[in-house]
Amino acid sequence: MLDKPLTDLEKWRLMLGGGDADGTNTPLSDILAGMDDTLTALYDFNPGEQFGENYKEINKRGGSENSNPSISRWLGDIRKYFPQQVVHVMQNDAMKHDELKQKMLFEPEILEKADADIHLVATLMELGKLIPNKTKATAKKVVKKVVDEILHRLEQKTISAINGAVDRSSINRRPKYKEINWNSTIRKNLKHYQPNYKTIIPETLIGYGRKSRKSLKDIVLCIDQSGSMSSSVVYSGIFGSVMASIPNVKTKMLVFDTQVADLTEELNDPVDLLFGVQLGGGTDINLALRKCEEVISKPTDTIVVLITDLYEGGNVEEMHKKAAELVGKGVQIICLLALNDDGSPAYDKNNAHRFSEIGIPVFACTPDLFPDLMSAAIKNEDLKRWASKNDIVTH
Repeated sequence: MLDKPLTDLEKWRLMLGGGDADGTNTPLSDILAGMDDTLTALYDFNPGEQFGENYKEINKRGGSENSNPSISRWLGDIRKYFPQQVVHVMQNDAMKHDELKQKMLFEPEILEKADADIHLVATLMELGKLIPNKTKATAKKVVKKVVDEILHRLEQKTISAINGAVDRSSINRRPKYKEINWNSTIRKNLKHYQPNYKTIIPETLIGYGRKSRKSLKDIVLCIDQSGSMSSSVVYSGIFGSVMASIPNVKTKMLVFDTQVADLTEELNDPVDLLFGVQLGGGTDINLALRKCEEVISKPTDTIVVLITDLYEGGNVEEMHKKAAELVGKGVQIICLLALNDDGSPAYDKNNAHRFSEIGIPVFACTPDLFPDLMSAAIKNEDLKRWASKNDIVTH
């Protein structure tokens, strides 16, 4: 890492890349020269050529355990010279070259040295069955590391938000004497305390929530697994696994391209679930909504979270008709254009507008806000108003 800010000439020198392109004649310190080597290796890389002029020497040394030691060294160097956010950007840029992607992901020793993030997980999911057997165990470790990090950040928040919403929606406002929740009732009526009588007048009685073996809400996550939705699929799978552990909601997960797969049985293990997703392919939202209809048993107690950019490859008019039918039956549908931290996604604006016209809120959502979104949906709040409060643009 640098111990002092770069001068303007040093910044220009690193951007221009040296050689014939350099017009600054600016000498570089050892650290800046190392940074320049890592940048040159990646951004001047040509398929079929050796990876990085300054990494060739490593390849000429025999006896290395790695079949691609230059890539392995480069992964170490970018972590040495750049902050983690930049490391992730450079790794993702490297993945855009098929040759580098294969070298980085198909050798377990090299994959272990990559910085695990959501984009690397998405790439591994995209490769799917192409990953050789010798690398699969390492790939699962990478996915598990990212899943565990996201769970650590969002699991308890999700459970608390959903349980709180379910408890609130199931409160008994007219309890019998044996059903009264005295702690909640006292807190609710403290303002009615009568000092002369040293007692509280309980104008409002609060009972315990309904006890039932059945779920109080059914949630269907219906996720577009086309390549453009990769990060959203990762987060959706993790949230689906968390919600599946909550007793008072019943969670199902469908993923779709031109076909629909029900991954509900895989929700107990998010790592295996993510490896069961096949990213890429076309999009048939109409077919996905029809499958949702098949798995819905309590329309008025069901929330469908449709995660898609709305680029329909199937029958557009039938898609709108089916969505309207579900809304008409009382199903609460939320359309998330993205569930990730990547900013505003590209999406079909016409379909978004038509969904909004039939009462389906349409917007993108970050993972940190998703638990609160589900809480608001369970409490049947106005989700357009909720989005506005959270500075989210609806469509």
